[in-house]
This record gives sequence, C-alpha cells and structure tokens, in this order.
Amino acid sequence: MATGSTLRQAVTIGASLSFAVAAWVYADRLLRRSRRLEKKDTEPKETPLTPEDIVAALEGRGWDAVIVKAADMEGMVDVAPTGILKCVDGRGSDNTAMCGPKMAGGIYAIAHNRHTTSIEGLKAIVKEVVAKGHVPSVHGDHSSDMMGCGFFKLWLTGRFDDMGYPRPEFDADQGAKAVKEAGGFIEMHHGSHEEKVVLINLVENKTLEPNENDQRFIVDGWAAGKFDLDVPNFLVAAAATVEMLGGPKKAKIIVA
Repeated sequence: MATGSTLRQAVTIGASLSFAVAAWVYADRLLRRSRRLEKKDTEPKETPLTPEDIVAALEGRGWDAVIVKAADMEGMVDVAPTGILKCVDGRGSDNTAMCGPKMAGGIYAIAHNRHTTSIEGLKAIVKEVVAKGHVPSVHGDHSSDMMGCGFFKLWLTGRFDDMGYPRPEFDADQGAKAVKEAGGFIEMHHGSHEEKVVLINLVENKTLEPNENDQRFIVDGWAAGKFDLDVPNFLVAAAATVEMLGGPKKAKIIVA
C-alpha cells in the first residue's frame, strides 16, 4: 500500500510530465508555424503582366499587336474625376465627359471580372467607383436602347459561359436602373461601329478620348489594377469581346 510520501512523489512526477508534454506541444506548434511562414516567404511571387506578355497573348489569338510610347500617341489626357468610367465603345455619345477610365461595358467589366451577378452587387460597385474618385456608368445606344452595349449583350446571352463567367441575374434595363439609383450615369451612343484599332493603355491615370470620326476601342488596362481585378482575365475578356463583335484584331499597347 502506497504511503502518503509515495503518493505525493507520484503526483509531483505526474505534474512535471504534464508540464513537459504541454511545453513540447507548444514548442512544436511554434516550430510548425515558423516553417509555414518561412515557406510562404520563399514561395515565388506572382509575376506582373508585361506589355510583351500582352503582345504574345494577342498574337496567339491571331492579332497584330505592337508596343508604343505614350509620348508618341496623340490625344493622351489626364484622367479627371468629372470624366465617366465608361465603355471602350468608340462611337459617338450624348456624354461629353470623356476623360474617365475606359472598360468594356463601363462598370459591367468590374462585375463581370468578379463574377458579380446580382443587382445589389452591381449597386455596391457603383458606390465603390464613386469612392475611388470616378463617375460610374453603363450605356445603351440609339437603336437598341440599353441592349446597345455589345459587351453586356454578350454577357447576358451566355457568350462568356465557356470562359467560366456566370450570367447576370438582371437584364439591361434592370441593370441601368440599378446603376442610376445608386448614383451612376447612363450614357447613350449613336452611329455605327467603325473602330479601326484597339488601344490598350497601361499608363496609370492617363486615358484617351473617343472620336466618332476616327473610332478606336480604348481599354485602360491600368484601371483593372486600381479595382483589384484579375488583369489577364480582364484583358482576355476585352479581346474576346472585340472578336465576338467582329472588331479589328489589331492592337497598340501604350506604355510610359
């Protein structure tokens, strides 16, 4: 039969073992965490997309593409907060505030890239664009009303399905109404598409203004980064839009 002294010794040894085990578990957790952090720090960082990458990607799709300097491009202007964030469409417009960023479909490009398909999600993007210093917009045209935006029509009718983009849960009229209610602008285009080239501008806070008498598709690639979009997917969607609408497979990539 164990004496009181023996029991006390056993309890003391047991407590010491428990403490040692707990200390070992804690040390092991710290070591594992340290290894995870070390692995994370040594993982290769994502390489930014270069102008040469864009040229190669477009040429792989059968395009003619060249890199040009902004200094050699006539009509480069500073982006202004009064300019609408508008579609890349090169036709004439009832809007005169053209010095905002250009994306396919206006703010629909942001929703599309993020797979945002709800009215509430669209309204949230409107408010985000305002908070980042731009005037959000979508557009229609003189012949098809709000379905006059080719990018949105392609999205709505499932032409991006095979690229993994879910369709919007709203139609063109509902989308335009939501954008307006949330504080955005509705632009109306006129005339026929006669774009001769696609200008992909990578110079931050710069843009070009459309000219209905000398039409170009204008894509401000730098703006995709400002809204934390997937830049390669953003540019591929823009190229695919031009292709599906029968536009020119000819591009100039504008750099500083």
